[in-house]
Formats: sequence, C-alpha cells, structure tokens
Amino acid sequence: MATADTERLMRQATYASVAVAGVLIVTKLGAWLYSDSVALLASLIDSTLDAFASLLNLLAVRHALVPADSDHRFGHGKAEALAGLGQSAFVFGSALFLGFEAIHRLIQPQPLEGGPIALGVMGISIALTLALVLFQRHVVARTRSVAITADRLHYLGDLLSNMVVILALVGAWLGGPLWLDPLGGLAVALIILKGAVDILRHSFNQLMDRELADGEQDDIRKTVLAQPDVRGMHDLRTRRSGTHIFIQFHLELDPDITLRAAHRIAVDVLNVLKLRYPDADIIIHEDPGPDQIVPDSVVSGTQRSDDTKHSPS
Repeated sequence: MATADTERLMRQATYASVAVAGVLIVTKLGAWLYSDSVALLASLIDSTLDAFASLLNLLAVRHALVPADSDHRFGHGKAEALAGLGQSAFVFGSALFLGFEAIHRLIQPQPLEGGPIALGVMGISIALTLALVLFQRHVVARTRSVAITADRLHYLGDLLSNMVVILALVGAWLGGPLWLDPLGGLAVALIILKGAVDILRHSFNQLMDRELADGEQDDIRKTVLAQPDVRGMHDLRTRRSGTHIFIQFHLELDPDITLRAAHRIAVDVLNVLKLRYPDADIIIHEDPGPDQIVPDSVVSGTQRSDDTKHSPS
C-alpha cells in the first residue's frame, strides 16, 4: 500500500523519537536529582511519557505498514489511530499529575539548587527536541501519518515546556519569587493537556472515518472538473486510514459515448488524481449526466460493474 519512501521516513521518525526520548530522560533525571526543581520534574515526566508514547508509535507504525490481506482489505492503517488514543491517555494522566505537583509546590515553595547544570541540560534538551520536531514535520508533510503527527505534538509540547522551564529556573535563581518554578510546572501541565486533546481529536476523527478537510475535498473536485469531457461529479466520499486516503465519487459524462470511451475518461481522471494523492485508493463510477443520473437510493449497497478502481501498489 505505502511507497518505500513513505515506509522509510515513518520508520526513521519512530526510531529517532525513541532515541531522543531516551537521551532526554537520562539527562533530565540527573539534573532534577541535583536541583529538585518541580518545573524540571515536569519536563522529566513529560519526556518519560514521550518515550512510552514513542515506543507505542513504533509498534503501531510497524503494524500499520503491513500490506492489506484477505482479512483486512483496507489495510492496517487504523492501528495508528488506536495508538493515538493510547498516547492521549498517557499524556492526559501526566498533565494531571504535574498540575497537582505544581499546586503543591505553590502552596509549599522550596528553594532550588544546581542552576548551571539544570540550565545546561535544558539547553541540550531544546536542541535535540527542536531537531526532532523539524524532522517529524518533514515526515508528516510527506506521509500525513496520524501516529507521527501525535508524536510530533508530544515533542512540540516538550519543546515549549523546556522553554518555560528555563524561564522559571532563570527567574528563581536570579532572586525572583519561589513561586516562579511551580508556576512554570503548571504552565507545562496546561501545554501537555492541550496536546492530549489534540491527539484525541485527530485519532477519533480517523477512527470515525471523518471526511477529509474541506480544502482537500475542494482540491479533488477542482482536479476532476478540470479534466476534458467531464461534465460534472457528485457523491464525493473520502476518509483517511493511516497514511492512506480513500476517495470515491460519481463522474458525470456524455450519455451517448461508448462504455469504452467512458472508461478511458475515468482512467484519465484517476491518473491525474493519483499524481496529487499517490497513496490513495480511488473508486470512480461513471454516470450519464447530469440529467440522467440514477439516484443513489436506487442502487444503495450494490457494486456496479462500470466502476473504475485503483489501489496504490
């Protein structure tokens, strides 16, 4: 189903996220043990959960890239969305824990130690996370993987939280009020919570076969209607599963042309769409139209013999 390029990029993204999470956990753990900063603890827990989520992503992506078989004719792409649901639960739990810990420290503030070491660790964390987020952005743009998108949201939140932690640590160690550190931790918790909601929404939309965005549907319509001999189209239906999208619609053609000519036009339209959506599974039904179109209700639930179908190899 997926191209070799897509598979390679997705696997590289999952390996990179696990590796980065591992390095960040070790460095932040040492810095937190030395400084006892709640903001740094917040970032450490965030990175730990990122590591679990990234491992889950790695397994989900491996399963999602398994080709379609006789029991799963539409492929295994929804494994990514299921992994996204699991990630959202991890992240939501971490946000609650961090929120409670930050509130506790706001009530009972404690002085911080080990400023230079903690700041150095956070600087390394920002550099590594930024590099990973940029790479994941490239992968998402190429593959539109919901699992990599969810992982990117994790690390984008981690990047923002690291910046908040640095501000909190600098403020506290420059003689600012002690509540700066727990306030930074609370801000991190809110950032993580927003990430959990975003991941949940993306995953839920895919599992519920939500239509593609309006802009993508408009692009499909414009592409189809721009082709020669096409009189119109209707009943466009779309959905996404993993890195693949599924497109089906009725193509309105001159009612007096031959079946062979109608099929040729449909194949031309399909090939143009494949240039824009190479990993798409496309089904086109040729209709005489638009004045002789048979209502969908008359043929609902049947597969017509003049459908033109193509699945990405």
